[in-house]
Amino acid sequence: MRSDTENADGTEGVVAHDDGRTDEVDASAEGRAARRDAAVRAAVEQGLLDAGTPLVALLDVTGIRESAAGLRTAFEAVTAPGTPVLHAFAVKASPLVPVLRLLRAEGIGAEVASPGELALARAAGVEPERTVLDSPAKTPAELREALALGIAVNADNPQELARLDALMAGSGSRSPLGIRVNPQVGGGSIEALSTATATSKFGVALRDEGAREWVVRAYLDRPWLTRLHAHTGSQGIALTMMARGVAETYELAEEINRRAGRHQVDTVDIGGGLPVNFASEASTPTYGRYARLLSETVPGLFDGRYGLVTEFGRSLLAKHGTVVARVEYAKSAGGRPVAVTHAGVQVATRTVYAPASWPLRIAAYDAKGRPKEGPAVVQDVAGPACFAGDLLAQGQSLPLLEQGDYAAALDTGAYYFAHHYAYNSLPRPGIHGFTPDGTGGVTFATVRAPQTVEEIVAEAGAAHTDALLP
Repeated sequence: MRSDTENADGTEGVVAHDDGRTDEVDASAEGRAARRDAAVRAAVEQGLLDAGTPLVALLDVTGIRESAAGLRTAFEAVTAPGTPVLHAFAVKASPLVPVLRLLRAEGIGAEVASPGELALARAAGVEPERTVLDSPAKTPAELREALALGIAVNADNPQELARLDALMAGSGSRSPLGIRVNPQVGGGSIEALSTATATSKFGVALRDEGAREWVVRAYLDRPWLTRLHAHTGSQGIALTMMARGVAETYELAEEINRRAGRHQVDTVDIGGGLPVNFASEASTPTYGRYARLLSETVPGLFDGRYGLVTEFGRSLLAKHGTVVARVEYAKSAGGRPVAVTHAGVQVATRTVYAPASWPLRIAAYDAKGRPKEGPAVVQDVAGPACFAGDLLAQGQSLPLLEQGDYAAALDTGAYYFAHHYAYNSLPRPGIHGFTPDGTGGVTFATVRAPQTVEEIVAEAGAAHTDALLP
């Protein structure tokens, strides 16, 4: 569905769509598809996929590196020389230590929102000075740990700021501290992901009565508040709305500094949330287009007076992950073919429960892992869970999937196979990164081993079997 806003970034000939698609050309799409096809075939040939291991998740290491480089290059092109810029990956998008380690090697830090995510970032070697803590429900212990480590913290609300007042007294912490604000510029096409609505739970709502003045006074009273944070965008949010949220945050920083009579706010954290195109192979909109839009909308933010922090997640990883599932059975119901696979709600929870907001493309591969050929047939691709709605795709046209074939759920590198939902005690799939070996083959590296039945039993309380008996 086309959005109401065309040429959202002011670039002629580009049309923006509600789901994040644009009419931009993605030169890397062909190479990405070719690498994926080679990886699926190699996974079958090397035994990562077979009757005994009917589900696997694959990560394109080359693609991840390209996305990280694209992000860095996009903002380098619009920021003044010498501007401090931290790109902090939103760990929630892929809470996997090897992924965080790879991104660290590519110059990307970490944005964390829980003690668990902070522990993952630290295990990956992400430095405290390249880590940002955001969460609407930080405990005193979380805040204390962050301050001790020197991690940047964005306070979500007045009560949290009061906690920071107490913890900062005599602490000597070097943590950069700021306040998260909600510019209340509106929502997008997915209500659950709209973080800048009038009633969003995140940050201080700037348009509420007295709120803006409270924020300004909070900075004037606390010289150690030097950052300002807002996160307007996510999937389903138009780029123009995201840019408007950044502009309003910048204007607030300018007001604080003007009233303080000094350059107190020295860094603006613009969050992340660049939409992902799930409708085709193209990785659009691009970081370059978004960065150019921001520089045109808020030129003062890029003139060197402010440091910049970004918190992109989904857009760095989504296009580079694929869930591949063996077709266990092929059947028909009501005249429609149904491929019953091992990938369903446990790996694609959002798609199964909200298919209109999170549709997935499915690619068909034959029993040898080769792209399947043949006429397109309208069919359903079902998962293994015991309820009728466990469908990866409904009424999708692709070559007819048969028993022993493989169905690949594309664009699943973020918020899919790393976020397991243990319906029916289904196991977490193994995750493998892949790279071309330089001789036409593919090399795999284990990111996370597949979960065993013994591990499922242990997690279900086996160590406390008799706990509820008299």
